[in-house]
This record gives sequence, structure tokens and C-alpha cells, in this order.
Amino acid sequence: MTQSEHLSELLLAYEVPQPEEYIELRVAAGMSTRTPEAARNGLPNSLFAVTLREKDGRLVGMGRVLGDGGCAYLISDIVVHPSMQRRGLGRRVMAEIERYLEDNVPPGSFVSLIADTPADALYRHFGFIDTAPASIGMYRPSRPKA
Repeated sequence: MTQSEHLSELLLAYEVPQPEEYIELRVAAGMSTRTPEAARNGLPNSLFAVTLREKDGRLVGMGRVLGDGGCAYLISDIVVHPSMQRRGLGRRVMAEIERYLEDNVPPGSFVSLIADTPADALYRHFGFIDTAPASIGMYRPSRPKA
């Protein structure tokens, strides 16, 4: 099956996934887990989301855009199930996100992401550039509740 044939076998939708399947996909792909509470609270607050599903409904890919809807946007949760990687699905998810950004982000706004390697090559294809040495991406992990 060619790459384009496989893409036609998947269902693309503009929706946030259910918290349980979101967590399951992240863990399957080797990403950090999220608590069900965090997923239930966070997913509905997405500005934009795209999912890729097999015909049986199984979530195999997704991506989201977060932000304030005007000044700052963050691309997050770009993930493809390991059994489906290397078939252009990450590029398909990013193409849908890029379409959303082109249609909705005002000039002068800031669009950012944190890229794990080797996925940085995918993001470069869509025009993202390293911020270093002018700036350095940083994050603070969540802290356990006391």
C-alpha cells in the first residue's frame, strides 16, 4: 500500500480526542503521560485539534494548537502511533495545523513549539526555525501537589 493509499484509509477530523485515548496514544509513542484530570481539563481548551483514526475508530495520530487566539499560539501533542509512523501522517497533521494557522493567526503573532529530535526535521519543513542562540526554549515540569 502506498503512502497516499494509506492516508485515504484513515478518517481525518477536527476534534479533540477523548482523554483516555489521548493518554494511551501519547504513552504508546513514548511521550510523557498526562493524568486523566489534566486531559479532561486541557483538551477542551484547544484552539484547534486534528485527529487521524482508522476506520474502526482507533486514534492513530493527532495534533493541537493552544493559545490566546491573538498574540501567542503553541503547537502541541503532535503524535503518531508507532505502528503508523514513517507513512507521512505527522506531515498530514502538521499540514492541517498549518492551514488553521494561515487562516486564523493575525500578522505579528507568535507561533511556537518544542521539537523533540528527530521530529525537528518535520517542523523545519513547515518553516519553523531554531530560536538559539538569540533565545532558548525552556519549560518547567509540573510540581506534585502537597
